[in-house]
Amino acid sequence: MQVAALLVCAAFFVPVQMAHAATNVLDASALKPPPGAKIAIVEFDDLECPACAQANPLLMSAVAQYKIPWIRHDLLIPSHNWSRYAAINARWFDQKSPALGSAYRNEVFASQTSIFNPLMLHQFTQKFAQSHGVQLPFDMDPGGKLANEVEADNQLSRRTGVNLTPTIFIVTEDARGPHYIEVTDHNKLFQMIDAAEAELKKAQPARRPSHK
Repeated sequence: MQVAALLVCAAFFVPVQMAHAATNVLDASALKPPPGAKIAIVEFDDLECPACAQANPLLMSAVAQYKIPWIRHDLLIPSHNWSRYAAINARWFDQKSPALGSAYRNEVFASQTSIFNPLMLHQFTQKFAQSHGVQLPFDMDPGGKLANEVEADNQLSRRTGVNLTPTIFIVTEDARGPHYIEVTDHNKLFQMIDAAEAELKKAQPARRPSHK
């Protein structure tokens, strides 16, 4: 049992600089932009994953430069002792505002090496809330609603066929329908977004000349 657990963990810890084999997508229903968007980044991550923390600044830069949506799905690594709690906390901050939830995730990644257990995560979360003028309740998820949402997202990630964190897709949608491409080499993220945007422009129907 212990050997099997170690092998599963090793599969998740792929250094961000290295390319990895493409995901065998089983269900692509989650791989599309949100309503009203033509292109987006879809990421499957675990807040305690070191490779996810390494990739996060790159994703932040891409979203800032291209002004595109960034959809994050929870894919929990079973051996991690605080990532589930962090995902629940992030959803609590999402309820305050999506921007606050996103900021929490980004700061968790930035501070990941100093968070070793749920108690330290709680202390970090208290400081984050105070710095943003938010009062934390005694229990952030009294009815278990947020925990259920995290688990549902975790199951969606696995139904998609994703088994590595981080797994990143560029997703687009045009008149032909949704399309996706996985970023297996993170160094090519910007280049792949450029190519996806170019494909979207090519797929746009030509405007008919107006007749006056």
